[in-house]
Amino acid sequence: MESFGVKIFLNFVVVVYLSQLLGMALATSGGFSLDLIHRDSPHSPLFDPSKTRTERLTDAFRRSVSRVGLFRPTAMAGDGIQSSLVPSAGEYLMNLSIGTPPVPVVAIADTASDLTWTQCRPCNSCYKQVVPFFDPQKSSTYTDSSCGTSYCLALGKDGSCNEQKHCTFNYSYADGSFTRGNLAAETLTGSSTVGKPVSFPGFVFGCGHSSGGIFDENSSGIVGLGGGQLSLISQLESTIKGFFSYCLQPASGDSSVSGRINFGTSGMVPGSGTVSSPLVRKGNDTSFYYLTLEGFSVGKKRLRYKRFSEKAEVEEGNIIVDSGTTYTFIPENLYRELEKSVENSIKKIGKRVKDPNGIFSLCYNTTREINAPIITAHLRDANVELQPLNTFTRVQEDMVCFTLMPTLDVGVFGNMAQVNFLVGFDLKKNRVSFKPTDCSQY
Repeated sequence: MESFGVKIFLNFVVVVYLSQLLGMALATSGGFSLDLIHRDSPHSPLFDPSKTRTERLTDAFRRSVSRVGLFRPTAMAGDGIQSSLVPSAGEYLMNLSIGTPPVPVVAIADTASDLTWTQCRPCNSCYKQVVPFFDPQKSSTYTDSSCGTSYCLALGKDGSCNEQKHCTFNYSYADGSFTRGNLAAETLTGSSTVGKPVSFPGFVFGCGHSSGGIFDENSSGIVGLGGGQLSLISQLESTIKGFFSYCLQPASGDSSVSGRINFGTSGMVPGSGTVSSPLVRKGNDTSFYYLTLEGFSVGKKRLRYKRFSEKAEVEEGNIIVDSGTTYTFIPENLYRELEKSVENSIKKIGKRVKDPNGIFSLCYNTTREINAPIITAHLRDANVELQPLNTFTRVQEDMVCFTLMPTLDVGVFGNMAQVNFLVGFDLKKNRVSFKPTDCSQY
């Protein structure tokens, strides 16, 4: 992976409980839904009541540094599938169970990763974790994957064979973090919000026997929700038929209320007010969900997408929709115009000030709610109207800041821009839908 730019990651925690009898649950409901819990909710295993909001924002910034170069074209080039897993990223936790009998696993959910992995015994060199390590020798349904299988081949340059002809994986990252172990098949279990227990027998995952770096002790690995062959989404394709969706609450909302992620027909996003934009496939890269951003509007003023020059054509697939990134990143030239237009449209709010943490560019000294304009993101075939809660955040009691940021890398449509939208992925028609929704009531 290449050197770092700037990325900030999601302050939500997804808590997902998976159990048994998936077939029965889907037969009666046509899909299933799981809870999404905000990272800073008292119900979150990551909740730290001693931290202020400013400290949480700063922590989010620091955690994101490890993911900076993830979406660069150069980082995705080369033979095989580029590892998109980055330690300490995502800010979702999925509480699941693996094995027979089921063993609890707490892992970071990442929509920009494919391989799901957890730390396993014996662990030669591992980081500390709160939950017990998974011991494959105590499970009656654990099976090491053989070399030459399609899943082993999907690892590309990150896969190899050991002396027992078992498939192994070896992921390493620019910050020095790493995970190594065996590719295996196991039963993934938990319970859905429909009240029916569900089961995923034969789920392919990584059993890590050596891991280290900046991973958090609250998590025992990663759950991959990307579009590649090894991801949870792809492995459940015959069950969920390429549909999933989620609804994220604002960080300032009721922390006792959960958001939701939906799979199968439950993940379809129909109805009035829904707009959709086509996914763009880029070569052999199937892990990321690319859309085409054509520009923004601030009020009635339209700002055309531009990256390096005024005359440059809009590049297809120039932005990644990612629930694992907190803020939205756009090309520097476009950002400068957008910031200027936003500043000109905000009147009598307070004095413009510098962010003492050096994260945000446009900030105001005010204790009042900001009267910011609606900013429309013009995606191909879809105009997504962003409310102030999607574009501004209160970093301290007397300061609010604009949360879109400039980048020299590919753009990212982050989770703050997706708050209070039902965001749906239809991987059959290759479209992403947005429907304005009060996610606290969804």
